[in-house]
Amino acid sequence: MGSHLCDRLIEQGHQVICLDNLQTGRRRNIAHLERHPRFSFVEHDVIVPFSHSGPLDRIYNLACPASPPKYQRDPINTFQICILGAFNMLALADRKGARILQASTSEVYGDPDISPQPEEYRGVVNTVGPRSCYDEGKRAAETLFHDYHLTHGTDIRIARIFNTYGPRMAPDDGRVVSNFVTQAISGLPITIYGDGMQTRSLCYVDDLLAGMIALMESETVGPRPVNLGNPGEYTVAAIARIVREICGAQSPIIHKPLPIDDPLQRCPDITRAGVTLGWAPKVALRAGLLPTITYFRDAVLGQEIGGVA
Repeated sequence: MGSHLCDRLIEQGHQVICLDNLQTGRRRNIAHLERHPRFSFVEHDVIVPFSHSGPLDRIYNLACPASPPKYQRDPINTFQICILGAFNMLALADRKGARILQASTSEVYGDPDISPQPEEYRGVVNTVGPRSCYDEGKRAAETLFHDYHLTHGTDIRIARIFNTYGPRMAPDDGRVVSNFVTQAISGLPITIYGDGMQTRSLCYVDDLLAGMIALMESETVGPRPVNLGNPGEYTVAAIARIVREICGAQSPIIHKPLPIDDPLQRCPDITRAGVTLGWAPKVALRAGLLPTITYFRDAVLGQEIGGVA
């Protein structure tokens, strides 16, 4: 998402400074921007405070691995990114008088017992499970943003982002779209965890970014969290069949045990985004999968798995 956001902001005429420690980001995703006069890249870990001599008007805090295999690889580091990263970016926003947006997540709702999930829903989250470093880290970051707003008057925005997909995803991302597409175009069995009846709501990256920028620039929504996602809900099994069909693959579908705390339902209530931002996603799943699959064909079949956002 970060590289696409940089593209959007550059297109709008902004000066963009991109920070990434390349822990999970890929430098090739911003290669086309690196010589642009209004773009600069700084390899930096948000766990470490960051200073900038010039003015800053807007800060998008997207830092944190979002792929379960990647954020579970070093759970303590993931939690540090969520908390220390948020603290350092809030401190920077406070010093510069900048508005700051936190990329939170639908994972703050945990494995929900209501669907769709509105922002008022407090969630069912396991504090000691394998996903806790991310889920609880993002929840704590929201708290830190809220408290900075109350005590410092910091101008904050909180986006609760639901499953997003599109070109530039890493083939080894580990979530349903990247897994299914990579397996299908490679002629491998498509792996479904559990019975496949759990649901996901998939938002194309262009739609998500339109909502995120609208949220950042809104003068009325204030500090309240806002769900951003596509309310079109599909079972994981249906997503697998659609991907296989579009790829023209013959891959068999196999089942493996469901990971601990993997949510059974994920669907956003986007009423608040519609009312306050005038936003709703426009790209249907099949339409978004076409460019995504084209990208993965180049990345996977070209053996291009490697080293922003």
